[in-house]
Amino acid sequence: MRNSEETIGKMIDKAGNAFLSYVDGDGFPITKAMLKPRERNGIREIWFSTNTSSNKVKCFRANEKASVYFIDKRFFRGVSLVGTVEVLETPEAKERIWKVGDTMYYKEGVTDPDYCVLKFTAVKGRYYSNFKSEDFEI
Repeated sequence: MRNSEETIGKMIDKAGNAFLSYVDGDGFPITKAMLKPRERNGIREIWFSTNTSSNKVKCFRANEKASVYFIDKRFFRGVSLVGTVEVLETPEAKERIWKVGDTMYYKEGVTDPDYCVLKFTAVKGRYYSNFKSEDFEI
């Protein structure tokens, strides 16, 4: 892969959703489908919205380790990014990724206590394409 940031960035932007993995209280990995990321800064920072009351938020408060997987179904390729997740509940973070129509998920609007932001910060990744995998640092 010549330019990991460009190749993977395009894959993230085109992905319909993401798969976010975290560690539960018993030490087991759990994977959840997530809506498309709200924002990204290269491939290092990826921002998601979620419910504060969700199990993943509880788990991230106890263990910040995470991975995110994106799939390009058309070309049967994917990328796994490994890093950490911060649970953000500041007005600035919530307003930063709020979108028109989010009241469908968060009835009280941008100040809904059941709305928070997950900021994923990647440290490394593994890219799969053409029956080969390739590790890379970020």
